Amino acid sequence: MWNVLLVDDEPGVLEGLKMMIDWESYGFQVCGEALNGPDALRLIKELRPELVFTDIRMPVINGLELIEQTNRMLSHPPKFIILSGYDDFQYALAAARQRVAEYLLKPIDDEEIEALLVKLNQHLQEKEADEENRMKQHYFAFNHMVNRLIQGEYNTNLEQQVRLSLQLQEKPGELRCILMDTLSFSVDLRQQVGGIFSQDIACSFQDSMGRTGVLIESSANTDGRLQEKARLLQANVGIELGQPVIIAISDRGEGIRAIRELYLQALRVWKQKRAQGKSGVFYFHEVEKRNQQHVVSRLKLSQLPEIVAEGNSAAIESCVEEAFASIAAGVLPDIEVARAYAADLELTICRLLAERNGNPDTFMMGMEQEHGSLGGMADYPALKGYVRCLCLETANVLHALNQQNENNTIFHMIQYVDREYRNKLQMHDLAKQFHMNSAYLGQLFKKHTGKSFNVYLNEKRIEEAMRLLKRTQMKISDVAQQVGYPKVDYFIHKFKMHTGVLPSVFKTNSKTGSDSGRDGV
Repeated sequence: MWNVLLVDDEPGVLEGLKMMIDWESYGFQVCGEALNGPDALRLIKELRPELVFTDIRMPVINGLELIEQTNRMLSHPPKFIILSGYDDFQYALAAARQRVAEYLLKPIDDEEIEALLVKLNQHLQEKEADEENRMKQHYFAFNHMVNRLIQGEYNTNLEQQVRLSLQLQEKPGELRCILMDTLSFSVDLRQQVGGIFSQDIACSFQDSMGRTGVLIESSANTDGRLQEKARLLQANVGIELGQPVIIAISDRGEGIRAIRELYLQALRVWKQKRAQGKSGVFYFHEVEKRNQQHVVSRLKLSQLPEIVAEGNSAAIESCVEEAFASIAAGVLPDIEVARAYAADLELTICRLLAERNGNPDTFMMGMEQEHGSLGGMADYPALKGYVRCLCLETANVLHALNQQNENNTIFHMIQYVDREYRNKLQMHDLAKQFHMNSAYLGQLFKKHTGKSFNVYLNEKRIEEAMRLLKRTQMKISDVAQQVGYPKVDYFIHKFKMHTGVLPSVFKTNSKTGSDSGRDGV
């Protein structure tokens, strides 16, 4: 619904305007009324209506003055329709200079207004679509540039482009990076970020893992103000995702060259707090200060997955000994922190097993049956013994899986499809890539998965589409593009074949919890 403000110094005219037009049927709603120019100016600033009906002859500030001041005050002023009982060419001329949408004479003709509302509704929709398109293009361009920076690329041309996007001066102030995880960076979320940081220079981006970042110029933000905005952002994102979230905030850095380091600082905080199962707002300098006391043990434990993947038993034994020697010396006085590191190690090991077509759940159940649960280990000797056995047994399992998967082309092909399903994939291209006959490869694929290649690929895409429709505010057309369907009609057809309902119905039902619905787009 577009918001409409009614302005006239005659209460009867305001009442008549409200009652004679079925505003909602034309896509509008009356958001406020004003009897004079000053009140109208205040309401325009507060309510930001898309359309204003105003009389010309009013006390203090007349209608033309109201339009002129609004155009100066707002970067995106509303459309104005002038209502006047004076058929005066000079008024009409002045209104044209202010780019007024229409000049209507009293008494008001309801059919004339209704026809005008139809035209304005269409114009506002087109304007909104154009603005959304422009913002989307700007976001994708900026997102690409920032990802180049955080991946280590740098040159003066790239710096200049990012500076222009951030609207920074030649010598920008201090920057900060805020990082959080979201399922997708929707238009709604971009608007929320823009609203919370409306007084700041701020731009949003997504990293390669789908985490959402915000770059802000921090010179105008005290820690207290930033904390307040970050908590509001955490609450809003938490509501959108339906779960607690982590807001990680970097230190301050100077200029575009600092963006990569600021991102890495925020990422470090985000990863640590996620491993600990925490939620809230966390600052890099506070987290790093607490982490200084256990740098040695953390370093050694972080090296374990790579050593485990290499299968070097002696190196595993040595690494575990060194890590827990520092723990025993008091570098990690809190057993909870040590357990958090061990839990992070478990997650990494599960990923290693899954990547090699192993069964992480079965493996971890066996570990728990033999050694007990990680949460029940109350002292460092027990934890050390568990980590040692976990790494050694994982190394043995990985060695066996590597031998099993060495010549398993289908395994590698499935990995590739699961990773690249968003792109255009065809069997003959995959056959060339894996150096096999396409017909034979198709037979092997179906034998291994129980499904033909096309069925498997479509199911993979539809499963991801269902997740996005259920848990994000993305448009159906955007979801189609995201999961690998360039044509929306084809996506809708495939989605209904797989689920029995249209995407729009599935999206609506997922929000209401309903299992029934009617077809719609």
